Amino acid sequence: MLPAVPTTLSFAPSLPSLLHGSRVVLVVAPASVFAGELPPILPGPVQALLTELARDTKSGDLGAVASTLTGQSEPRRLAIGVLPDHGSRYNSPARAESVRKVVASADLGNNGKAGVILLLPDAANLLAAVNAVGRALPLYSGKSAPSPNFEVQVLALDPTGQPIAIPPEVEATAHATRTAAMLVDTPPTELNPEEFASRAKELLAGLPRVTVREIVGDALLKEGLGGIHGVGRCALKPPRLVIAQYTPSQPGGRSIALVGKGITFDTGGLSIKISGAMNSMKGDLGGAAAVLGAFCVLAANDCRHSLSLLLCIAENAVGPQSYKPDDILRLHSGKTVEINNTDAEGRLLLADGVSYAARVLGAEIVFDAATLTGAQLISTGLLHAAIVSNDETLEQTVIAAGKHSGDLVHPLPFAPEFYKQEFESSVADMVNSVKNRMNAQSACAAQFVYWHMEDTRAQWCHVDLAGPSFPKNRGTGFGVALLSEAIRRIP
Repeated sequence: MLPAVPTTLSFAPSLPSLLHGSRVVLVVAPASVFAGELPPILPGPVQALLTELARDTKSGDLGAVASTLTGQSEPRRLAIGVLPDHGSRYNSPARAESVRKVVASADLGNNGKAGVILLLPDAANLLAAVNAVGRALPLYSGKSAPSPNFEVQVLALDPTGQPIAIPPEVEATAHATRTAAMLVDTPPTELNPEEFASRAKELLAGLPRVTVREIVGDALLKEGLGGIHGVGRCALKPPRLVIAQYTPSQPGGRSIALVGKGITFDTGGLSIKISGAMNSMKGDLGGAAAVLGAFCVLAANDCRHSLSLLLCIAENAVGPQSYKPDDILRLHSGKTVEINNTDAEGRLLLADGVSYAARVLGAEIVFDAATLTGAQLISTGLLHAAIVSNDETLEQTVIAAGKHSGDLVHPLPFAPEFYKQEFESSVADMVNSVKNRMNAQSACAAQFVYWHMEDTRAQWCHVDLAGPSFPKNRGTGFGVALLSEAIRRIP
């Protein structure tokens, strides 16, 4: 069973419903909205306080929060989150990170009920803004004190103060993003490969027209999945591939696969991580958490495409049966890989996953997502995932989906001819880690994955979300909104 939820996120149908019982109300809007004539959304004395706070609070570069006691019982405290009016061309028009920041900083409390009002000048910002609110309210807690009963209700309003209907897929995305973040935050004492698979199957169980199967342990070798097996074979709980398939209610869409790296903990294997680099490696399943969430959102909301989900799950542990440098693994593609770094394990899982998706499941479009390289943080930072694609149209679709959803991405080069020499081996088809770490590490790692499906002619997009999935040692659920929105945009 999934752990108890410390904070409930819900969506108010109206202003009276949100205000009833709320001890704190946070109003979030761009600075220009607060600078204009505000719609009458709060009781008279509280509305006057809102106007005063708005006049005295500047947004700064990433948003600002101010609050005051109201002298009323509902709400007892009023807060505003002032967003910058503009962001750069690489930011989301909704300034989703600023929304997350002001909600997280507003001190909504931890007991009872709070309300968040989003004053949106453009309804197109709805998905990113709502998802950012959910992202600011993490689910996982390992604290010994019992979690109080706390509810946060969200309401979106247009500039006139009229409610903006929140579609089911937006609500589902916010909930799935929070669940993905919770999976990333869960420590390995609670989330080994077996438990991760169990939780995934629980989330998938209630979805319409979805079938689920699992390939576990040595059965992986019978299916040719030597990468997943090799990485996880020494752990106490065996590695596995969880496969879910969704059939749309009406035929006619594309066949799309979502492949995720699900390393429940990464020691680095025998090429062991040192000097504190092993800390936070519970987050190495962020890619699998993202594709799981996206699949659930799409399947629950009657996606028109046929979908396959492949969760490549293992623990990269250390033991007598660990795979070793100098080992040669045969992956699902048939290609052999000489291991020169056991800490470059994620690409071995993904290579098996994308090959299986394209060859066995017949996917026309393959997305893979992974916390794949530390170099991604150097390439594109903490808030932009790096993407690599063999198709320019697909690449542009994902970039647009990122700006719309708030899950920002930036492309890296797709140039196989420049990178193949980095993986040359004298005894196998390739090695698994680059020879020159100064030659586009993140793009090279993506190319490694692609080489295991290049002959299938499937469209492909790789998402390296190492930074945005787990910044500041807290899961974000990054990728759920990005991938579900990208797939909705595919004709």
